[in-house]
Amino acid sequence: MNTSLRSGGTAPATARDGGRPRRSRTAVGTAALALLPLGLLAGASYLGRYVRPSADEWCFLPLVRDQGVAGLAGSFYLTDNGRLGNGLLVGLYAGFPVAGHQWYAPVSAVVVLGVLWALTVLLLRAAGQQAPRGTPLCVAATVTALFLFATPNTYKTFFWPAASVSHTLAPVLACAAALPLLRAGSRRGRIAAVAVVVPAGVFLGTLSEETTVVALVLLGGAVLGAPLLFAEHVRSFARLWSLAAMAGLVLGALVLMTSPGSRRRRERYEAETVSMLAPESLTASARAHARILETVLTTWPYVGAVAAGVLLGLLARRRPGHRPVLMPCRPLLLACLGTLAFLVCGYLCTVLAYPAFGARVVRTERIWNDWLLLYVLLLVGLGALLGRRLRLDGGGRTAMVTAPAAAVCAVSVLALAAPLAELGGDMKVRARQWDRQDRWLREQAASGVRVAPYTPLPVARMLEPFGDQGRKIWPARCVAAYYRLDRVTPGERLP
Repeated sequence: MNTSLRSGGTAPATARDGGRPRRSRTAVGTAALALLPLGLLAGASYLGRYVRPSADEWCFLPLVRDQGVAGLAGSFYLTDNGRLGNGLLVGLYAGFPVAGHQWYAPVSAVVVLGVLWALTVLLLRAAGQQAPRGTPLCVAATVTALFLFATPNTYKTFFWPAASVSHTLAPVLACAAALPLLRAGSRRGRIAAVAVVVPAGVFLGTLSEETTVVALVLLGGAVLGAPLLFAEHVRSFARLWSLAAMAGLVLGALVLMTSPGSRRRRERYEAETVSMLAPESLTASARAHARILETVLTTWPYVGAVAAGVLLGLLARRRPGHRPVLMPCRPLLLACLGTLAFLVCGYLCTVLAYPAFGARVVRTERIWNDWLLLYVLLLVGLGALLGRRLRLDGGGRTAMVTAPAAAVCAVSVLALAAPLAELGGDMKVRARQWDRQDRWLREQAASGVRVAPYTPLPVARMLEPFGDQGRKIWPARCVAAYYRLDRVTPGERLP
C-alpha cells in the first residue's frame, strides 16, 4: 500500500521506528516536555497559599467589606483612576479577603494557560495546519511560564492580584476576545464573534489603558495589512471584526478617560510632572523604553519561546481538506511587521505610564506585561517561521533540529525554577509574620484599643506602611480601617 507524504517532503506519518509510529513518539515527547512548564505552573500556584494583602489592597479590602464590589468599582470610577472594569475584577477577589489573594494565583494560571492553549490550537487551524497531540499544550505552557516567571519581578506579575488584574490578565483577556473570531466558520459564528468583541472591547477599555493601546495598534495593523494576513474569502469579515473591536476599545477608553477618577488622576500627576505629550516627556519615555528593552532582550530564558516556535514549525503539517484563512505571508515581511508592532506598542505603553512613574518606569516591571505577552508570542511566531523553513529545506532530517529545540525549551523553563523557589521562601516567611501580626491586631481591636503599632512586612519591593525607615506612611490609614482602628503607628518589631 502506498503511503502519502505530508507537505514539505517529510517522512511518512506511518513510518515505523522501533515498532512505534513516529508521530506517536513525537506526541509522547511533546507531552512529556509540556510537563516541565506545567510543573512550574503547579508549583507557583501552590505558593499562592502564602500571598497576603499589601500595598493598594489594604485600601481595597475595607472598602469592599463595607460597600461591596459596586462600592469599589464606584470608587475607581469616581475617585481613583476611572478603571471601572478594573474595579469589578479587583472586587471579585477582594470580597474574600485573604482567601481571595491565596486563590488568585492558581485561578489566573488556569485562565492564562487555557486561553493561550485555545489560541494556539485555533491559530494552527486557521493556518490550515495540524500538529501532533500535545504540541499545542507544550507551546502554550511554555509561553505561559515564560510570560509569568521570566520577568524581573514575578511577585508583582503573578502573585500580586492588583497588578496582575491590570497588567498581566488584561492582555490575556484581549487574546480571549479573539477566540470567537478564530472559531467563526459559519455566518452565525461570524455574527456572534462581532457581537462578542464589541462589549469585550468596552470592558478592556475600562480595564487597562496600556492593553487598550496594544490592542488598537495590532487591530489597526490587521485592518491595513489584511491583504497580507488573511485569505481573500475572509478578508472583508476580518476587517469588519477588527473595526468592531476597535470601536469597542475606543468607547471603553472614552468612558475611562472622561471619568471623574481619571481626570483627578491626570491633574494629580500633571501637577508633579509634565504632560505625557510634551516633547521632554516623549524623549524621556524613549530613553526609558530603550533601557527596558535592554533588560528584556538580555533576559535569556525568553529564547525558550523561540525554541517552542521552532518545534511547532517543525512538527506542524498541512491539514488535509482544510482551506486556511491566514495567508502564507512572506516570512521576512511578517517578521518585520511583527517586530515593528512590538516596538511601537512598548514605546506607547511607556509614554502612557511615564507621567505616573517618571524615571521609575524603568523599575516598575509590572506595567511591562501589557506588551510583554506580545513579545513572547512574537518570539514563538518567529520560531515557527524558522522551524517551517527548516522543515521544508531539511529533506526530512528535522530530528537534528527537534532535539536541540526541545532541550532549549527545557533549559529555559528549568532556569525559572530556582528564582521562583527563592521567592516562595520569602513569601512563606512573610505569610507567617503577617498571620501573627494579623491575629494580634484583631485582638487589640476586639479589646477596645484604638491605636496600635504596625510593623512593615515587605516582599519583592512591595509597598508597606512605614516602609523606607518610616518615611512612607501610605497606606497606614487603610490598614487602620481594615482592623477597625483609629490609627496605626510604626512598629519596630513584631508583637
